[in-house]
Amino acid sequence: MALSSPITMVRNLAFMAFLLVLSTALSGCGVNNIPTYEENAKAKWSQVLNQYQRRSELIPNLIKTVKGFAAHEKDVLTSVVNARARATSLNLPAGAAPSAE
Repeated sequence: MALSSPITMVRNLAFMAFLLVLSTALSGCGVNNIPTYEENAKAKWSQVLNQYQRRSELIPNLIKTVKGFAAHEKDVLTSVVNARARATSLNLPAGAAPSAE
């Protein structure tokens, strides 16, 4: 069995040390950030759900407003039609028809 030269042994030890340092550095890369990212995603999703809830609560108010306005429009239109009918009808006594000259 041949003995390795001291330079080769130093290179091998240096390479192994480099691999050890590299693997240690990469093993913790970003692992601690995962819970933070997950919490941020949950917080943003809850904001989306809050907006959905707020919008769904506005729909009944919108429906009530439209129904109220429709009822008001119906009353106004009925009043206008009745007033126009009264204004355009001729209430002449019987036999007092206007003469056509």
